[in-house]
Amino acid sequence: MPRKIYGAEFKAKVALEAIRGQKTVNEIVSALGVHPNQVTAWKKQALEELPQIFSNGRARTEKAEVELKAALYQQIGQLKVELDWLKKNPVLAIEVKRQRIQPGHPQLSIARQCELLGLSRASFYYEAAPESEENLWLMRLLDEQYTWAPFYGIRRMTAWLNDQKLGLEVNHKRVRRLMRVMGIEAVYPKPRLSQAATSPRRYPYLLSGVAIVRPDQVWSTDISVPQKAV
Repeated sequence: MPRKIYGAEFKAKVALEAIRGQKTVNEIVSALGVHPNQVTAWKKQALEELPQIFSNGRARTEKAEVELKAALYQQIGQLKVELDWLKKNPVLAIEVKRQRIQPGHPQLSIARQCELLGLSRASFYYEAAPESEENLWLMRLLDEQYTWAPFYGIRRMTAWLNDQKLGLEVNHKRVRRLMRVMGIEAVYPKPRLSQAATSPRRYPYLLSGVAIVRPDQVWSTDISVPQKAV
């Protein structure tokens, strides 16, 4: 006759019945069909392992809490480092943001620095292509003409370049970009020149109410351009 194999759930059920003490061993044996020695052994095993089960559960809980606290402290430290670094790098233009990236930072990677500044990594690694020889030649011509005619705007500069018969067609978009790169613009009267200055310092008229009664009492200066004698 093969030996019976009992599962863990059945053993636990028998052990709990024996621990409760509401039934005798013989009643448990007749009700569940097990040997009295097994009932006694399973009861003893359950009583021995119960304290260990509770102690292990508490240890696991404490270990989990310690690991959670360590992870939180590490995250707080990382956030503090990022906050301190971000305070030194406020919202700036793209070129300034690129200059603020520190590739050798011990705690913040380049990707994280770009994320904090709102700068894409492609913008950080981007290197502008140098101007071609043709554009440098055109910029030299524009600079020479601007010296002689600083009042020339984009349209007149474009027309002047095309009149030089350089062997290439230049449009105003190209001239606009080259003039922007060079930092030059036409010199002409800008709008709103008649508005008063915003400077808080005012110079009052000192001769108001002053009676001029003798020579050399008041002097003045004429800043107008003198006319050529005819």
